[in-house]
Amino acid sequence: MFRKNYIISFLTIALFLLGAAAVFAQNAPLRGRVELTKADGSKAPAAKMLVEIYRIDVKGVLPSAKTDDKGGFSFVSIPSGGQYVLVVSGPGIAPVMQGGIKAGMADVLIPVSEGDGSRYTEEQVRQAVADSGSGSSEEDKKKREEELKRRAEIEAKNKKIQEADAIAQKSLEEGAKLFAAKSYDAAIAKFTEGITAVPDYVGSTPVLLNYKGVSLKDRGFGYYVEGAKDKTIQKDKWELAKKDWNEAIDSFTRGLEIIKTAPPAADANDQKNRDANKGFLLSNAAEVHRLMVQSGIDVSRTKEAVAIYDEYLPLEVDPAKKLKSQIAYGDILREGQDFDNAVIQYRKALELEADNPDALAGLGLTLFNVGVSNNNKEQMQEGLNILERFTTVAPDTHRLKASVKDAIDYLKTEQKLTPQKTTGKGTTTPKKKN
Repeated sequence: MFRKNYIISFLTIALFLLGAAAVFAQNAPLRGRVELTKADGSKAPAAKMLVEIYRIDVKGVLPSAKTDDKGGFSFVSIPSGGQYVLVVSGPGIAPVMQGGIKAGMADVLIPVSEGDGSRYTEEQVRQAVADSGSGSSEEDKKKREEELKRRAEIEAKNKKIQEADAIAQKSLEEGAKLFAAKSYDAAIAKFTEGITAVPDYVGSTPVLLNYKGVSLKDRGFGYYVEGAKDKTIQKDKWELAKKDWNEAIDSFTRGLEIIKTAPPAADANDQKNRDANKGFLLSNAAEVHRLMVQSGIDVSRTKEAVAIYDEYLPLEVDPAKKLKSQIAYGDILREGQDFDNAVIQYRKALELEADNPDALAGLGLTLFNVGVSNNNKEQMQEGLNILERFTTVAPDTHRLKASVKDAIDYLKTEQKLTPQKTTGKGTTTPKKKN
């Protein structure tokens, strides 16, 4: 029995080997080299390039090869009688397709030129072969080559976009976690990585810029608090706060610019996302301008702040945020010496909350300064009335308590003015007619 099985196995192996010999007898090698023509006209072996072989008389793809250091490539065995196309691609070259290839050819030369490193797909190769049957003129060939190149460039561009989007998405996710953990240095670095990968895409870059700006805002606020607590390090810490807050504003401004200059939204949902991102950027930019002015860290960007507040305030629907921003806008205008418009903004704040101490102080001090400068008794009187009302509603710890007291004392003693009772919204109670 053993010997019988042995003989059967032996015969099976022998028949297999005979069949293999028949197959190999119908195959032949294919060899060649790829030569690169550089921009300056010089030629060099194209090493480490991908060489793909497609059979075009029947559908089939054989294993690919790579060129060696001398640009050479070889296929040990391909079926004889077939018709083939060789396609070469690789880093730094333009893809090339060469037809008229048969088994047994020993010195195929494929010239390539410098390019974007793109690669033809099998579909593109077979389409080009199919198209070649409808025309054989040099013009037709040139058109097909140009179309193939165009498609390859589009695919290469799309691939780069997909890779960049993946980096941006990962940066956003990881950066958000770091921000939540208050690891601001690492979060800022991560958001910057995403922005670098996708510097101007309206769908993601403004989001990354907003996150980066908020991270800078919060880190800067930390520096500000440290400086406020310790006078020995105040100068250095406040310089760091100033730097972070200015970079935050630049980040928000860039995000807004990308949204405003982007092509029209593709649909209603896309527009909704853009509007939401615009709102976040405006709100956060307004907040940083407020911090810089009210802290006294930097009052040099008044003109930019005005543009932000003019755009932001009409969009804000939250009453508390609107009031806070309205007062901040008045403060910014006052610091920028635009007293007339500062008065307008403070009055708008008092329309939202008649006895708000910050708005009363801002309006009263502005009217006081303008009245004294212009020797305008009417403005000084109204300023005194409003400042007097401030003293009845403001806590003793209010940051402007001392400034208000000095202004009131001056108006009473030097200008001989007496406070008049006022109603809400920063107005003086009308005198009764006799």
